[in-house]
Amino acid sequence: MAKINILDSSVFNRIAAGEVVDRPYSVVKEFVENSIDAGATSISIEIERGGKDRICVSDNGSGIEREDFTSAFLPHATSKIARVEDLDVIMTLGFRGEALASIASVANVTVKSRAAGGDCAYQISCSGGKMGEILPCARDVGTEICAENLFFNTPVRAKFLKSDKGEEAEITNSVSRFILGNPEISFRYFVDGKLCLQSFGGGLEEAVAAVYGASVLRECYEISAVKHGIAIHGYVGKPSFTKANRTYQSTFVNGRYVVNATIGSAISNAFASYLMKRQYPFYILFIDIPPEVVDVNVHPNKADVRFENNQVIYGSIYSIISSVLDGNASALEYIVGVKETPQKQEIEVVQNTMPDIKSIETPKDVPSVIAEKKTEPLQENYTWNYSYDRAPAPIWLHDSGNRENENSKEPQREEQAPDVFEENKRLILAAEQKAKQQKIIFENAVYRGCLFQTYLLYELGDDCYLIDQHAAHERLLFDRFREEMRKRAVVKQPMLLPYVLTVNAQEADFLTDHSKVLEEIGFECEQFGSNSFKISTVPMELQDVSLADFFAEVLKNVGTLKGIRLNELLRDKLAMTACKHAVKGGMALTDSEKDKLFEMLGGDMGLKCPHGRPIAVKLSRYEIEKMFKRIV
Repeated sequence: MAKINILDSSVFNRIAAGEVVDRPYSVVKEFVENSIDAGATSISIEIERGGKDRICVSDNGSGIEREDFTSAFLPHATSKIARVEDLDVIMTLGFRGEALASIASVANVTVKSRAAGGDCAYQISCSGGKMGEILPCARDVGTEICAENLFFNTPVRAKFLKSDKGEEAEITNSVSRFILGNPEISFRYFVDGKLCLQSFGGGLEEAVAAVYGASVLRECYEISAVKHGIAIHGYVGKPSFTKANRTYQSTFVNGRYVVNATIGSAISNAFASYLMKRQYPFYILFIDIPPEVVDVNVHPNKADVRFENNQVIYGSIYSIISSVLDGNASALEYIVGVKETPQKQEIEVVQNTMPDIKSIETPKDVPSVIAEKKTEPLQENYTWNYSYDRAPAPIWLHDSGNRENENSKEPQREEQAPDVFEENKRLILAAEQKAKQQKIIFENAVYRGCLFQTYLLYELGDDCYLIDQHAAHERLLFDRFREEMRKRAVVKQPMLLPYVLTVNAQEADFLTDHSKVLEEIGFECEQFGSNSFKISTVPMELQDVSLADFFAEVLKNVGTLKGIRLNELLRDKLAMTACKHAVKGGMALTDSEKDKLFEMLGGDMGLKCPHGRPIAVKLSRYEIEKMFKRIV
């Protein structure tokens, strides 16, 4: 009996839907990309319950001919490509021809369309992969496609969807990227019947203002440059304009929104010397390169691309961004509006030719994603090499660090894996033993003096302890404040004027999910408009804190699996308070104050201050006598 089964279309379409359509935002993405490829200049998007109940996208594009209605729902049916050679020069957003068939297999899909020049519009429905009849209907030129009851026949997939607000935030983020990436197209985005986003197709400046607000434009450089055949334009935030996470970064390669490691590394390294830790730059960049040197068919959702020569891409982007930030003379050529530029000449992009690689400005430390592949020096007329280097043969190292030759055998693995529980027990016992060794019987210690009015000197047997009075007092105060915070009753301080926090869709969803934690701390945070929150009260302990800095710290966890935790949020604030109230170095203490401070430590010499500095240093008699060469 044969064991290999030929799957039915209803089965393999549902399997394909697992990759192509993982969430409601994927459906919106596929529908909108089809509208853009159809040449639409106006697109309307409607969702209900985060896209779970209904997603509808309508446009004024070229429409679908009646003869193509049935073919549109077949797997691997597309109007974007016809031959294998077309894969090398893809300029459309879609090309695989599997999205509509996959969506129709897990939802109830209805398509209404009227082709340009057609006398009548037609509609067809497909539910769970079963197509209905083609019927006439009424509508203008263009297409309207609706997907209802998403994942109705795959309850396991529906079970793992986010909340309605969570899925809505994902779709809003995707629509925002479409508005930014297609500024010449007008968009209208409705959520449960309410207009949330709208652009009018008036250019990139108008699109940025529609998504982020007009005030963002004043904090950005508008750039336009061509370097080594790569055209780059868009907006780059000034070094003083930073964000708490990466959700404000958008990169479009040949009109396609991507998240690419090479591009991200180039921009991050260009900003590296201007930003502090946990600060991220703002940018919206369009990168146009010859289609034959970029592969867009490397990701199920086409969310990433692969470049034939990463070093050229990295060097060009890094050079332009760093020149703009450094204020070099070349920046005058890149920043739009800085000086009058001559009339634009049409730039002839010569396919398969590149300049000398030596002329490309790259930093000394190229990130690992780029350094993996060594590039030969390019000739004056460089031809892109379509072959890829094979992975190098593995080289094994002995324990001594010496290399083995290629014929050496792989080190043999241990027959039995170590007992994890025994290993954990050993580590715990070692930690307890170390803690006991660092704890002294403070009643037996003898005070011997104070160095520089900062370090208290105590003698115990053959050991000498130098205690930093500021670090020790700071740690004691921090522990006390943390315990009081844990047991405290929340006291809220109403604000005379509420603080309005403006966020994007993902940040808004993050704050909504963690509203209870913020309320436990003492913040009254309620939604104030589509992407704004109103802060009406603050906890009494944090009434003097900068709310902008506090919420920037909170929002840094957007896009990660880490949530908001009360202790982590308040730790830095408590540490700062303890540092301010602790005795300072150089401050003279009375004998009773010194004795009390030493007594409060309880003999625990292994403590550290909240900032990680040790409170005490131990010197043994042996170490001191060795310094004086009494012991050789």
